[in-house]
Amino acid sequence: MPAILGLAASAARHAASRQAVIATNVANADTPGFRARDMDAFSPDDGFALRRTSAAHFAGATRTDASHEIRDAGADPNGNTVDLEDQVLRGIEAARVHDRAITVYRSSLDMLRASLGKR
Repeated sequence: MPAILGLAASAARHAASRQAVIATNVANADTPGFRARDMDAFSPDDGFALRRTSAAHFAGATRTDASHEIRDAGADPNGNTVDLEDQVLRGIEAARVHDRAITVYRSSLDMLRASLGKR
């Protein structure tokens, strides 16, 4: 059970850090030459990667998530690459990831408390 608590806490910290990066992008939306930034998607390093348990199973497909790439193609004439609509969508995505991580954390704590008989 503690591993899931650590994983949920790490995911929540990552989402909060991503929100800070997105907020910086939005704050600099009118700054000439500002380059929008983003963080890579959260990925646990705890061996949670897809594995095949049998040769008959499909090979784990690797997927690239293009939503985390910053594109410079839409730069303003002043060199700014911040697209406010895109940043809002990224902020919503980060908020959902954070909420999901907090929900997993709380649910895990509730199960732990229930197993100890403390409700």
